[in-house]
Amino acid sequence: MFVLLLILIVVLFGLGFLNPLWWVAAAVLVFGATRYGRDRGGGWGRGDGSDLGEYRDYENRRDRQDRWDRRYSRQYRARWRREDRRDHERRG
Repeated sequence: MFVLLLILIVVLFGLGFLNPLWWVAAAVLVFGATRYGRDRGGGWGRGDGSDLGEYRDYENRRDRQDRWDRRYSRQYRARWRREDRRDHERRG
């Protein structure tokens, strides 16, 4: 997909020497392709070291840590101990 779009842009740029309207069409394609790539979280200029990917990883870790903290916080541990004690008393 990327290669076909690149070839189309080069062809339109080459036709721009015949009629400047083709340069405008090539510029619109370049602009649209770069905007579309950024909206999807990437783009042609982004490599593996993109800040957006690192931030998403950070968000995922933070959300997992928040869920862990909520699940295993001190108040919940106390409630579970009470429930375990009740279960143990019922069995024994």
